[in-house]
Amino acid sequence: MSEAAEISKSKAIDAKISDADIERERRQIGVSQYMHDEAHSRVASEDVIRHFAFGMVGDDNPLFHEPEYGATTRWRGMIAPPLFACSVGVNDTPPYATAEEKALFKGLYKGVGRYNVGGEWQLFRPIRPGDQVYHDLCVASVEVKERSSFSGARTVIDRIQQLYLTKDGEPVAIRYEKFVNAERGGSKETGKYANVKRHVYTKEEIEAIDRLYENEERRGAEPRWWEDVQAGDKLKPMVKGPLSTVDIICAHLGWGVQHFAGYGQGPLRFGWQTRRKLKAFYSEDKYGVPQPMIRLHWDQERAEDLGLPAPYDYGQMRSQWAAHAVTNWMGDDAWISAIETDIRMFNFHGDTTVLTGQVMDKRVEGIHRLVDLEVKGTNQRNEVNVSAKATVLLPSRDSGPVVLPLPDEEFRARGARLMTESAKRLRAKGR
Repeated sequence: MSEAAEISKSKAIDAKISDADIERERRQIGVSQYMHDEAHSRVASEDVIRHFAFGMVGDDNPLFHEPEYGATTRWRGMIAPPLFACSVGVNDTPPYATAEEKALFKGLYKGVGRYNVGGEWQLFRPIRPGDQVYHDLCVASVEVKERSSFSGARTVIDRIQQLYLTKDGEPVAIRYEKFVNAERGGSKETGKYANVKRHVYTKEEIEAIDRLYENEERRGAEPRWWEDVQAGDKLKPMVKGPLSTVDIICAHLGWGVQHFAGYGQGPLRFGWQTRRKLKAFYSEDKYGVPQPMIRLHWDQERAEDLGLPAPYDYGQMRSQWAAHAVTNWMGDDAWISAIETDIRMFNFHGDTTVLTGQVMDKRVEGIHRLVDLEVKGTNQRNEVNVSAKATVLLPSRDSGPVVLPLPDEEFRARGARLMTESAKRLRAKGR
């Protein structure tokens, strides 16, 4: 889980999800939303891509780091990791012009916990150094559970559609990010993690983790041919952790900090500007200093205040790790066409995640040779904290190299319309 919009402990417990907010979010379905804050990067430069692979994924594949190496692959150049689009993109949706529009998109579910519980990606083409990516966001669906197993109280599950486009409006990727908005009145979360303690590692346990890092296997330049793959084939285990504050810092290096939580968080004057706008997003630490609520991803004291044994990661990090396990297995000439991740629980600082997987099926669809994989991440308490299903296009000895998939026509039409409308606004502004 991740991105909890923590307000204060007492307010969070008392906050309720209103029927009015649910109805208002349903009216947002399909409507492009204005983004107050920019993405971490406007353009996908070589350095931006390298920093993302380094900090967010922990992936040293030269395909994501070295243009010279990339030139020897079928992509004929360096490309970005599969789920890189979450950190880049220009959003051209204009500010809301009327009072009705502003009221429709005013903040929802105030004081209620909001958690990233995974998502779905469809991927159509690689992002390369120098690419300008455009971004469109809207609500895709809203589901209400009056008494869910998640919190014991009312929850709203919303899927946020994010469309990433080229300059000519062609989709690069589609991302559906899934969030749970949960009242805390059912379980109050107090004591829920009372029996979970931060793990203390023995020398032998660290040596076992080190061996997994040492033995990590990347297919790389050697093609994995579709004909050679069979259902039941295993992915070699890959390790991530023990999770530390350095991992969170490096994730921010690659992913950013200002845009993903929707609060425009930043350092120094940028932080002050956010605090002026969103006072409820801050609480004072024991020294009287206003600190952002997302500090529960790195602040031990804040985590303990909320009844947690330690800070925890971002759900997007584990989605990236699952994709990394797949790219290690499939090789540089293959392509992930779709991946769906399910974030099961908190991944606390000090936790170690071992990713394993296997081939579930292989099939032919027209010119495509596809393989379905399942991946899961298991921590040192033997709990599954992430699972994923991925569809991979593999090269074939018989039919040839991978042919990239095409987006559905509805998304190509939406992309063309968005870019055309943006151009009209630019022309009108220039008059």
